[in-house]
Amino acid sequence: MSALQDQIDVLTNKLKLSNDDTNTFYLLVCGAFVFLMQAGFALLAAGSIRMKNVKNILLKSVMDACLGGLVWYLIGYGFAYDADHNEDDPNGHKANGFIGAGPSNFALSGIKDWVPDTYGEVGYSWVAFFFQYAFAAAAATIVSGAVAERCSLVGYLVYCVFIIGFIYPVVVHWVWDGHGFLSAFNPDAMLAGMTDFAGSGVVHMTGGIAAAIAAKILGPRIGRFEEPEKFQGQSASLQVLGTFLLWFGWYGFKPGSTL
Repeated sequence: MSALQDQIDVLTNKLKLSNDDTNTFYLLVCGAFVFLMQAGFALLAAGSIRMKNVKNILLKSVMDACLGGLVWYLIGYGFAYDADHNEDDPNGHKANGFIGAGPSNFALSGIKDWVPDTYGEVGYSWVAFFFQYAFAAAAATIVSGAVAERCSLVGYLVYCVFIIGFIYPVVVHWVWDGHGFLSAFNPDAMLAGMTDFAGSGVVHMTGGIAAAIAAKILGPRIGRFEEPEKFQGQSASLQVLGTFLLWFGWYGFKPGSTL
């Protein structure tokens, strides 16, 4: 019986590792789909503006991915998810319902060394970071279309740092961190939280509100109402291709949120 139990334990561990590996791969593929939406947003915006501003909007999209990734790695992920709270330890770090404050997710400093015994856990942690980064980049790039032909590159980069580093992560913490004050999973029974399955509020409402505010502040494009004709988009083909890439990206946005 002892030998049989040992064999069962070995098989159980193998199945668990197989399940962890499958989840990691699944989330990685879904994250890649979501990241591809950056190309969709870029092409849709590029096809909707005048030719002279196409390079500008494409560069903004690239900087969303590059600068946004750096900011999310350094501070955004840490503000969004607090991995260090320990309510059982009187001297331990306490959860904050407003913003993440534990040190482990800032620059991913709390991820364990990559050794065989922790391969599954570490691999999933890296992929989860990438998946959430793709969400953050999507929230940021929503604004690029709203300020197309209106905002300078420097001004847009400043916005990119603030929304990915400070604004979007706080909203994520409110709703998706287990101790956020708007989270449905908050242990405080007095807080009736909300459930946001795949970011309709956290991602798209945050990006949409930022876009509306930016459009209001910047006003219409120069010459928009002085010319007798409307500004015409320079490429319907890019608009359609961008739309299909965004459509394809949704097949990662929703399924990836099931984990």
